[in-house]
Amino acid sequence: MSQLWHEIRHTPLLWLLVLAPLVLVAHSAVPEAHTLLFLLSVLAIIPLATLLSHATEAVAARTGDTVGSLLNATLGNLTELIIALAALRLGQYTLVKASLAGAIVCNTLFMLGASFLLGGLKYHVQDYNRVSARLQTSLLFLATIALIVPSAMAEADSLAAAPDFMQDLSFGLAILLIITYVLGLYFSLKSHRELFGSAEHATSDEPPWPLSVALATLAVVTVTVALVSEVFVESVQHAAETFGMTPAFVGFIVVALVGAAAEMTSAFSGARKNRLDLSVGIALGSAAQIALFVAPVLVLLSYVIGPAPMDLQFWPGAVIMVLVAAMTAIIVTNSGRAAWFVGVLMLMVYLIFAMTLYLLPPKLL
Repeated sequence: MSQLWHEIRHTPLLWLLVLAPLVLVAHSAVPEAHTLLFLLSVLAIIPLATLLSHATEAVAARTGDTVGSLLNATLGNLTELIIALAALRLGQYTLVKASLAGAIVCNTLFMLGASFLLGGLKYHVQDYNRVSARLQTSLLFLATIALIVPSAMAEADSLAAAPDFMQDLSFGLAILLIITYVLGLYFSLKSHRELFGSAEHATSDEPPWPLSVALATLAVVTVTVALVSEVFVESVQHAAETFGMTPAFVGFIVVALVGAAAEMTSAFSGARKNRLDLSVGIALGSAAQIALFVAPVLVLLSYVIGPAPMDLQFWPGAVIMVLVAAMTAIIVTNSGRAAWFVGVLMLMVYLIFAMTLYLLPPKLL
C-alpha cells in the first residue's frame, strides 16, 4: 500500500482523484447542473484512467510477458469501454459510434503523431519495430473495411425493404472481427512472437506494487470510473449545447481524448525516453483493439443491455476519417523510423478533422 500512496503523493495529476467523490456528491445535490457535472467528470476521469493504467502495468509485471500483454490489451481501453457502456445502456448510439470512431482516429493520428513530435524534439531520428506496426495497421485496415461495408450497403435501394439486414450483417461482422482479434493476439504473442520484440526493454528504479494492492486498485478504480462515466454521459449532451459543440465533435474528439488520457501519458513518456516501440505499440495497438474488439463487443452487448440492437453503420464522414487515419498510419510507419515533422503532419490531419466536426451542422450527422 505504501507504493500506491507514494505514487499518488508524487504524481500531481493523481491529486485530482479527490474530484471523483465530489462528482458523485454534486450529481446527487444538483443533478440539473449539467455543465458543472460535465467539467468535474472530465477532470475526474483523467486521473482515474491514469491510476487504472498504473495498476494494469503492475498486474502485468507480475504475470509474465504473455499474460501481461493480454492484460494490457484487455484493460488498456477499459476507460473507453466503460464510457461507451454507459452511453449504450442509455441508448445514445450516436455518442457510442462517434466515440468509437473518434478513439480509433485519436490513437492513430493524435497519440502517434504527438509521440513522434515529442520524441523527435529530443532525438534526431527514432527507430521502432516496423513489423509490429505493420500488423497493427493491417488489422486497422481490416476493421475499416468492416465499417465501410454496412455504410455502403445502407445506400443500396434494394435493401431498403429489409430492416433486419443491417442488424444481421453487423452481428456477423462483430463475430468475424473478434475472431480476427483473437487470432492476431495468438500470432503476435505465441506463434510468431520473435518478430515483435523491441530493441529497448523497460526498466524501473521503483519497486513494483504488490499484486494484492494492484488488484484491489483495479477493482476500486473500475467501479469508480463506471460511476463517474454515468454522470459524464448524462451531462455531456447538455454541456455540448452550452459550449456550442456538435454531437459529432463531443463523441469524436472530447470523449476520445478523455478516455485515452492514461494511454497518452504512457505513450508520450516512452517517446521522450527513446522507447518509440512502446509508444507505437500503445497507439496502434489500442486503436486496433477498439476496432476489432471493443466495437464488436458493444454490438453484441447492445442485444442485452441496450434498448435496441446497435449496428455497425457509421455516418459516411466517420468512415472516411477512420479510413484516412488507417491509410496515414500505413504510409507513415512503413519505414520504421520517425522524426518530429512526421508527427506534425499527423497532428495536422487530426486538427483538420477536429475543426470540421466542430463546425459541422448537427443535421448533417
